[in-house]
Amino acid sequence: MAEALLSLVNVEKHFGGVSATDRTSLDVRPGEIHALIGPNGAGKTTLVHQISGLLSPDAGSIHFDGIDVTHWPMYRRVRKGLVRSFQVTSIFSQLTAIDNALLAAQAGAGSSFRFWHPVRADKALHESAGRVLARVGLAERGSRMAGSLAHGEQRRLEVGLALAARPKLLLLDEPLAGMSPDESQQMVDLISQLKSETTLLLIEHDMAAVFQLADRVSVMVSGRIIATGAPSEIRANEAVRKAYLGDEVSA
Repeated sequence: MAEALLSLVNVEKHFGGVSATDRTSLDVRPGEIHALIGPNGAGKTTLVHQISGLLSPDAGSIHFDGIDVTHWPMYRRVRKGLVRSFQVTSIFSQLTAIDNALLAAQAGAGSSFRFWHPVRADKALHESAGRVLARVGLAERGSRMAGSLAHGEQRRLEVGLALAARPKLLLLDEPLAGMSPDESQQMVDLISQLKSETTLLLIEHDMAAVFQLADRVSVMVSGRIIATGAPSEIRANEAVRKAYLGDEVSA
């Protein structure tokens, strides 16, 4: 069995008397799509905030690629290859799609921010930005203002911006939220293709997408991981069905 790329051991985060994560342990293996599921309020987003560095845990440890990153700020984790998207779309809506991609490509290349004219004149960055848009199916949308793109296109653009950082592990926080069926299928297809490029940790409420995509699934309830296994094992787990899945999927 491959050594974990990401390993959380007894991670805790408390807000007053509420334990958002309660001695939570989780391993993500290299090359897998690992889904994290659970009801609203289970602590999934708080856990992802701690993995990405947006929040610091009160106890426990987080190791990534063999290094203890428990107290690293987010930017250091990004440089190491631990990159995330957000539950709410996070793009520069008043810039074009290509300018969004240019900024992401520049950051991913480790360039200093010389901004507009030099960046737009940099052929290598333009080529990199073009590849970002093409990778997420937006090659023909480069001149469009990002805020004018359809919701599904904005979400794919955000994934592209994350890919520009060259992640070893990409955290996707509810990438299908608010999408139409067609948009959801386009995102599912994209995520499936990304497996050949990076490891993914997927937080998602769409169970059809989760069971289609995931190699392994972890179920979080009340701040704790109650089960981890292959999709078939999670479907058949009586405790999981009682706590979360119910009649949403058939065994």
